[in-house]
Parts: sequence; C-alpha cells; structure tokens
Amino acid sequence: MSFFESITKKSKLKAAIKQTTEARSSGGHTADQLFKKVYQDYAEVVANEPLIAEALYNWGLALLHQARTKSGEAAANLYQDAIAKFSFCLTIEPAYLGAALDGGVAYMELARVKAVAPNDSLYERAKSYFEKANAIQAGSASYNVACIYGLRGEKEGCHNALEISKNKGYLPVVADIIADPDLDRVKHQDWFVDFMESLNKKPEAAVEVSEAVVKDAALNEKADVVENPVVADTPIIEKVEDDSVEDAAAVAESEVVEHNALVAEDAAVPEKTEVAAEADVVAEEVK
Repeated sequence: MSFFESITKKSKLKAAIKQTTEARSSGGHTADQLFKKVYQDYAEVVANEPLIAEALYNWGLALLHQARTKSGEAAANLYQDAIAKFSFCLTIEPAYLGAALDGGVAYMELARVKAVAPNDSLYERAKSYFEKANAIQAGSASYNVACIYGLRGEKEGCHNALEISKNKGYLPVVADIIADPDLDRVKHQDWFVDFMESLNKKPEAAVEVSEAVVKDAALNEKADVVENPVVADTPIIEKVEDDSVEDAAAVAESEVVEHNALVAEDAAVPEKTEVAAEADVVAEEVK
C-alpha cells in the first residue's frame, strides 16, 4: 500500500467510526441506513489487502477441518467461526474463489450438524456462497448447487446445475456422484439415469473419434501416395533390365533364324549331291 492510500484509508476509517457513533444514537430506519453506510466504508478500508485476505482464508480453512473432527455444539461453533473468516476474506477480496466455495461448504456442513430441513436458511446461505463462486468462475460450484437441489428433490434445478458443471469441466468422477448422499432423492429418476449413462458413453465416443482420425489419416496417406508416387531407383533398373531382356530375346530369335537357315541349307545340300552322283553313274554306264 502506498503512503497516499494509507492516509486515505485512515481518513475513511475515522469517518466510519464517527458515523457508527451517530448510528448507535439513532433509531429505526435512520439507524439502519447509517449502519449500512458504515459497513460499506469499513469494507472499503479493508479492501485490496491480499495478504490479509489470504491469511483469513487459510484461517477459515483450518477451522473448517477442525470442525469435521468434532460433533454437536463444538462442531457448530467451529463451523460458524470458519464462516466468519471466509466472509471477512470476501469483504477484503470479493473475487477470492476459495473463500466463496468453502464458505458454502461450511454452511452445508453446519446444516447437517444441526440436522435442519433442506429448505432451511442455512442451505440458502450455502447456495448464496456457491452462486458467488460461480460468479467469480463459471461452473466452479455448480455441482454443489446441484446437491442442494438434490436434497430438496428439485429435478429441474438439479439437472441444470449438473449439466453446467459437466460443460464447464467441474463434474466429479462418476463413482463419487453415485455415492453422494445429497443426490439420493433424484438418483432413481429417469433423467438422472439418462444423465449418468451419458457420462458412461463419453469414453466410447472418444475412442470412436480416435479411430475416425486414424482412418482419415490412412486415407490421406493413401491419397498422397496415389497423387505423388515416389520414383525409386529400383523401377529404373527393372526397366533397363526389361529392355536388355527384349534385346536379348531379339538376338536369340535372330540366331535361331540364322541357325534354322543354315540347317535348311545343310539339309538341302546332301539331296543335291545324291542326285548329281546318280547322274554321274548313268553317264558312266552310257559311256
């Protein structure tokens, strides 16, 4: 905090203290308005103090965990003290998500300790904290809101909150949802069964998408091979060898023709020689 901010806050604090005295001496509607204004001034004095806000949050978180180890009135007192710390933290740092979430959780657990009905004001206060958390970060407390609606057996509110939690990525794992006692009143309703089945189908859909991607990749690879065939050295060698084979075949054929011609000539010569010999014999006899 700068020196100027420190002086400004001290001045505002003095004014708030003075107005508090005035409010205490007033009555009725006037006193209520003065107290309201005083609270706003005090909030401005303590606002934007991150170190104090963090200390208050962690203080409240410690009280929340200690409360879970107790029962009855002792637990209730610790829950109320934790809520006070979370509330003060949010006064200093209105966007402190942890304080909003755990403040709602503390109210819900306090409601269980006191064994109040689902429509009790404690659950309404818890819902108010969760809605504040959702305003800070959308969907962060939607599952908690769904639990409150589930305790009341309110189908539409519970279903909508679960869908928001799912879409924003804050939904717990399936096993935890099924085991959650806050949802016992809606677990056997058709819409809840369908919702849980849709969660179970999600991994299968992911596998189908993966297979489709692999298939598309294979088709694209095949198309690339057809469109851009790779000319390797081997086909060229095979082509040369084919030409050589053709040339060799031509030479062989020529040699066969020449051989046949020579054989034919050789075969014809003996016949001609025998005829000439016979002619010579006849000529001798005539002589």
